[in-house]
Amino acid sequence: MTDHRPLYHIGFNTGDLGELPPVTALLCGAPERTRQIAMTTEGVSCLKTLSENRGLHSYLLALDTGQPLLAATSGMGAPSLSIVVNELFAAGIRRIIRVGTCGSIQERVRVGSVVISNAALCRQGAANDVAPPEYPAAADPFLTVALAEAARNLRIEHHVGLTASVDTFYEGQERVTTSANPYLLRHLQGVTEEYRRLNILNYEMEAGTLFKMAGVYGFSAGCICGVLAGRTASESIDPDRKELAQQNAIRVALQAVRALEL
Repeated sequence: MTDHRPLYHIGFNTGDLGELPPVTALLCGAPERTRQIAMTTEGVSCLKTLSENRGLHSYLLALDTGQPLLAATSGMGAPSLSIVVNELFAAGIRRIIRVGTCGSIQERVRVGSVVISNAALCRQGAANDVAPPEYPAAADPFLTVALAEAARNLRIEHHVGLTASVDTFYEGQERVTTSANPYLLRHLQGVTEEYRRLNILNYEMEAGTLFKMAGVYGFSAGCICGVLAGRTASESIDPDRKELAQQNAIRVALQAVRALEL
């Protein structure tokens, strides 16, 4: 018999998802972004607040096409994401698009644009509990193409390529002027320039672990991030273009879901 008790962290299970449960989830690090998708985004209707347990806000949605969709919160970083993704999979989710934010490390990747990750350099401890370091951290190719086509159709500036997924926001992304700790371990000194030369587009903190979990568990995963910081010029977030970057990422993700479900 199926156990429909709420899963411990996300606070809901398959029985809470209705007669036509969604198989696709948009996964955001911040609960505010998850709520924005559910409550204030054009073309989206919120059918039900599933849970706000531990700040991991989750909502059952319907798109303007009638398609069911889940919006869920992963929290910051790979350890929290790994818990949420495990339980989303247990609840029947089989496609996850991370809708996040990032910092660009290439001059051509401008603040306000979006980065669609086709794979990640995965420097994350949580991922090593899922699969060995050499296991590929790759996005689903069909989902990646759907995101790129959606961005192109919406005429949103976008870039498809490699992402550096790291565990820390400050030291791991070589921040020294905006960090309380100005001293970096030797292996992190110059790492941004090294990644730039490897044609890596951006820094973020979850995609690598998500991609490895998708490979091991057997679900589809993609990632789109709005660019909030241009790390070739500054360590700081650009507040004037933050909302534009987030809205662009949300719009592209929703458009990709519409196309995939038809």
